[in-house]
Amino acid sequence: MARRVQLAVAATAAVALGLTGCGSPSSNNKESGKGDTGTINTAVQGIDRNAKGPAPEIAGAHKGGTLTVYSQSTPNTLDPTNIYYVDSNEIGKLLFRTPTQYDVRQGKPVLVPDLTDLGTVSSDNLTWTFKLQPNIKYADGTPVAVDDLAYAVKRSFAHDVYDAGPTYQLIYFKDGDKYKGPYKSGDTYAGVETQGTDTLIIHLAKPFPDLPYYLTFPAFTPIPKAKDTKQNYQNNPMITGPYMYDVFTPGTELKLKKNPNWDPNTDPARHQYVDAWDFKWGQDDVKTQTQVLNSSGPDASAINYMNIDASLVQQITAKQDQLVQGQSPCTRVWQMDTRKIPLEVRKALATGWDYDSVWTAYGFNPYTAERASTVIPPSIPGYTKYPALPGLSGAGKGDPAAAKQQLQAAGKLGFEISYYYDNTKPIPQQVSQAISNSLTASGFKVKAIGVSTADLRKKTGDYDAPVNFAQSPRGWCSDWPTGNSWFPVLFQTHSISDGQSWGMLSDKALDAEIDSIAALPSDQASAKWGALDQKIMGMYVAIPMDYEKMALVKGTNVGAVQGDATVGMPLFQSMFLKS
Repeated sequence: MARRVQLAVAATAAVALGLTGCGSPSSNNKESGKGDTGTINTAVQGIDRNAKGPAPEIAGAHKGGTLTVYSQSTPNTLDPTNIYYVDSNEIGKLLFRTPTQYDVRQGKPVLVPDLTDLGTVSSDNLTWTFKLQPNIKYADGTPVAVDDLAYAVKRSFAHDVYDAGPTYQLIYFKDGDKYKGPYKSGDTYAGVETQGTDTLIIHLAKPFPDLPYYLTFPAFTPIPKAKDTKQNYQNNPMITGPYMYDVFTPGTELKLKKNPNWDPNTDPARHQYVDAWDFKWGQDDVKTQTQVLNSSGPDASAINYMNIDASLVQQITAKQDQLVQGQSPCTRVWQMDTRKIPLEVRKALATGWDYDSVWTAYGFNPYTAERASTVIPPSIPGYTKYPALPGLSGAGKGDPAAAKQQLQAAGKLGFEISYYYDNTKPIPQQVSQAISNSLTASGFKVKAIGVSTADLRKKTGDYDAPVNFAQSPRGWCSDWPTGNSWFPVLFQTHSISDGQSWGMLSDKALDAEIDSIAALPSDQASAKWGALDQKIMGMYVAIPMDYEKMALVKGTNVGAVQGDATVGMPLFQSMFLKS
């Protein structure tokens, strides 16, 4: 989840991660004017071990019709093992059932059983046992077997084939540093076993209290070994959710129809209200958001799942019933490579940073963003609003004169800051210019390297590239509602080789501190994550930019839409059309 935030597309980018990138309970994610002001509220954790299907009916829901979904951003994959960006994750909830899942109740996601129960952990916290529900079928009518769940776990280790998927299993699961997936290492893996026809057992290398949250990922949907076609699997996956493929044109369109073998009596969170879905990707967001607002013909039964473009904010003030506001578990930053930029230079950069100009260049507005000054956003338990550190307030014009004095004192006047940016689109160009102006005035030399949209993600993801600033991920979205999906992923030494580090930190003492907190039950760890947040920000690993919020538009025939705060996306699984 985590979901990597994708800043390179436009200011309206709401998907990641990594965007993207997945989960924190929030306050009410309802339509504007019906309870949600768009303010980010601190989350609370919710768990319901006894939840059973069918999911409660949504008031006023109708059945039937086709719902069209527009987005300029295109999901990079629909292979469940490789899903990590938030858009494909939300779409995946229509297609793939997982051991556990979230049920959104009055805007607050609650962890509930799905294919299995929520698990039982051993006294040493190193073995988890999950029981498979009976009578679950794939869309082709064949039964789901517990061995299929075990195979999915094994498949998730094949990162030579599925390089975009989540990686927690590599550090938490037994022998996760050795096992390379079923294609290279075979079916024998000490980290997972089955007993009888209904018992899945996962063995850990170290305690992982948040494992039931992690099993909500599509990577753990069941996959029969005989049906695994590797890279071609996304074209014809084994479906367990309420909808199945009708037509799939990668990068362009996905049409879904009802899965006749989905049993609502076994599913406590999903619905099957609409007859069909039509996802249309690669379409200009301003154009399709305008179409949705105008709601002419089929566009009355459509939504756009990207955040509303700044150019349309004035229009939405007259159409508040078509605005859907909610929360997102994401923080966006500009990170600094601590291996290449000394601490005093990082502090000087923060002192001179012109937050306001960068904010304006991106076109951020109160509907879609709040100023940030911490690692984890307010929507995650453990968030602590400590006094902003010097230069890291998330607001203001900066102090170039003071920054220049700091550089002089450190003997680093003229220090070069280098980064990649998308030189094919106006917004990234404007942002780069704002950054260059700010840093040049602060006594830095700036080397902004323009690349194409197609090359940007590869360039920023190369930690050996000849740059020292703004590498990816340029943001992070929580994978579940604890700091455990932030700090072990972004700030431990392995984060560098994993390709998902903020600051490129390699500190054994910090690694041990993170491990000690991660081993605690979530409710005990929350306050400690907040304290660690402040400590890491004090290392000046990143310039905080914003906490993302959800603000999107729906057609006039689309029923009440909830936000899914686990990914900052609209909750597809409960949508319906009014007529």
